[in-house]
Amino acid sequence: MIKLVMIEDEQPAIDKMRYLLAQQSQPTELLAQLGSVEEAVNWLNSHPAPDLILMDIQLSDGICFEIFESVNLTTPVIFTTAYDEYAIRAFKVNSVDYLLKPVDPEMLAQALNKFKLHFPAYNSQNISQVMTQLPPMYKSRFLVKTGLHFKSVPVTAIESFFVQQRSVFLLTDEGKTMDIDYSLDQLEKMVNPNDFFRVNRNFLINIQHIKDMIGYSGNRIKVKMEVGTYDEPIIVSREKVAPFKQWMDR
Repeated sequence: MIKLVMIEDEQPAIDKMRYLLAQQSQPTELLAQLGSVEEAVNWLNSHPAPDLILMDIQLSDGICFEIFESVNLTTPVIFTTAYDEYAIRAFKVNSVDYLLKPVDPEMLAQALNKFKLHFPAYNSQNISQVMTQLPPMYKSRFLVKTGLHFKSVPVTAIESFFVQQRSVFLLTDEGKTMDIDYSLDQLEKMVNPNDFFRVNRNFLINIQHIKDMIGYSGNRIKVKMEVGTYDEPIIVSREKVAPFKQWMDR
């Protein structure tokens, strides 16, 4: 279904376009009907972009090209107007087609087909399908600052991320501790969960750098890492023990 916005200030033209859209084989959903440049700018700046815009050129408070001066608009547009002198200008701003009023049903159908053919990425269903097929992207390195210097640290060289005195640090496999400008909640989403596990609220550890695991009181697990000596022991919290075991036993 094409989600569209109509920018038109004449009620007879609005009613006619609604009727024509209802007759099309391609289903559409009208998200908004806007009658002026100001109204269009306000709506487009405060809502997600539609798939398609049907836009009259002469509006109640100006011409539609003023909208493009106030909005970073990349949405495809089908222009509908009684004036043919704006055609060249229209095709410079995202135009799919330029339909003269009164709009012919077959010409509208052709314009919608042209939209589907040349702008498939704007079909909301296609976007959802593509997004679900994309593999998640995880960081391969972190840029950290040490004094006046910057260093790019590969994720594979990070033994752990941990919280200490309300600050977050990473520890490298060379035993170097560096502060990092992310929370553990953010970092947990940035790194591959196949390699890193959040064992408790203070530690996010790399499976490649685990040295030993020891049974601990309350059916918990104490983890020893290859390099790090921390101010507190790394204890897998009680609610994380079962998923931690599954993570280690894949």
